[in-house]
Amino acid sequence: MLSIIITHHKTPILLKLCLKSILENIGDIEYEIIIVDSQTETVVRDLIEEKIFNKIKLISFSKNTGYAKLVNTGIKVAKGNNILILNADILVLKGSIQTMLDFMKDNPQTGIIGPQLLTFSNQVQNSYFKFPTIGAILARRTFLGKLKWGKEKLNEFLMQKEDSSYQKVDWVQGSAMFVRKEAIDKVGSMDERYFMYLEDTDWCRRFWKNNYEVIYLPLAKMSHYYYRASKKWNSFLDVLFNRYTRIHLISAFKYFWKWRKV
Repeated sequence: MLSIIITHHKTPILLKLCLKSILENIGDIEYEIIIVDSQTETVVRDLIEEKIFNKIKLISFSKNTGYAKLVNTGIKVAKGNNILILNADILVLKGSIQTMLDFMKDNPQTGIIGPQLLTFSNQVQNSYFKFPTIGAILARRTFLGKLKWGKEKLNEFLMQKEDSSYQKVDWVQGSAMFVRKEAIDKVGSMDERYFMYLEDTDWCRRFWKNNYEVIYLPLAKMSHYYYRASKKWNSFLDVLFNRYTRIHLISAFKYFWKWRKV
């Protein structure tokens, strides 16, 4: 069975679209849906259609607990051999789940698969990366990204795109992850010391450390309503005035401190 964990925070319209896309494109796969919700339980209950209610487990928190906590809570109750972790702003496209399931079955060394993420206008998003460096973080968050040095750091971080059916990568974006449950049992769940940002990076790094591969699989495609809350002004003003930028930088500090001896 496949367990689908959907993390949700105050985007009920997107959540409804996400659920609809799953129902339309799940095919004959046996599945369960676990919605882990932060602060909007009543709204979520109101939008779940009666015909799929028996397929859904709803776990709700009274406050914003952070992304890693939501994912881990879903994992604890998941019954599937594989787990598909989705943000509520993801639309599952036809064949994507079956493609990832087949790849996971055929490649026992694979621990995490990231699908290709598309904008709602079908433009490919950056969703797989090299492990971050301090230089890459500075280039993404300050004017240094406009300099030659910064552009080189960013190009390295974004990885050179390969025209292939799949690619081994350092880490994939947590917005959509297909994960082997057996690997989670060995690696452990997400590190909840990250409130938001880099928990997916850290998790992928731990999978590699435990000899599980992280794969970008462009044959599996999903749409993503991607809003970068941590990059509003695209300048140093974000560091000073954007709460999400500060959260990102705090997570970066935790990440580099945790892996400083590696």
